[in-house]
Amino acid sequence: MTKEPPPSNLMLDLDALTAAVGERPDRRAAWRFIRSFARDWSRRPLTEADGRTTAELDAARARLGLPLPAALCEAYQLLGRRSDLTDNQDTLLAPQDLFLDEDRGVLVFRAENQSCAYWGIRVTDLGRDDPPVVIRADLLRPTADDWQEWLGRVSIAFVEIALSEALCADDDLMGWVTSDGETGLPDDITTTFRRLPLPEYPISQQRGSRWYAHDEIILRDDHGTAMFRARTEAAFDRFDEEDEEED
Repeated sequence: MTKEPPPSNLMLDLDALTAAVGERPDRRAAWRFIRSFARDWSRRPLTEADGRTTAELDAARARLGLPLPAALCEAYQLLGRRSDLTDNQDTLLAPQDLFLDEDRGVLVFRAENQSCAYWGIRVTDLGRDDPPVVIRADLLRPTADDWQEWLGRVSIAFVEIALSEALCADDDLMGWVTSDGETGLPDDITTTFRRLPLPEYPISQQRGSRWYAHDEIILRDDHGTAMFRARTEAAFDRFDEEDEEED
């Protein structure tokens, strides 16, 4: 008798993630997802001490002379001091380091680790509670407006930040899966992994990134290369063994 594999243990709050990106998006659900993700995938749960203070955000508003969207403030108050959730690869700017791209009218809040890209919010959107996020490559010959749409809401952008930064949180628990840029991920992953309900979004010059999860593994497919992170050594070993069996 063939033994069926045990059910996949995602260790992700999919209900919260689905609510955050649904037809009637709930940004509070995005914060619930990040809280549960920090509890289960990082070194410790989030606490009040991990957030930036109201005074810090008020000082940033006064210095910039601009409003800050509610979702951006909530994100900073939730995890603005948790570098292990925001700064393993790229950098979430501290409130005092937020700056304005004056030529293009974008408030910048995140920078790639070698200053090759920046993330921000258009000044015209700062009055919205949960506005879209745009991304800009640090081009040698910038155009009049080289900012491109990235993700449709700040709250979802911070979900992506927490997931992406977790990929680089522990070298011993991460790895790479090579995929065909035309056909996508290997069959063993597409048949066993669950696509997470995050919208596809651009990364570098690729056409879009997608997220998957299975058995305490999260995986980001960047159309050509996929990076994964295991929650535990046991999960990493299981995934490594399965990959060897496929080979």
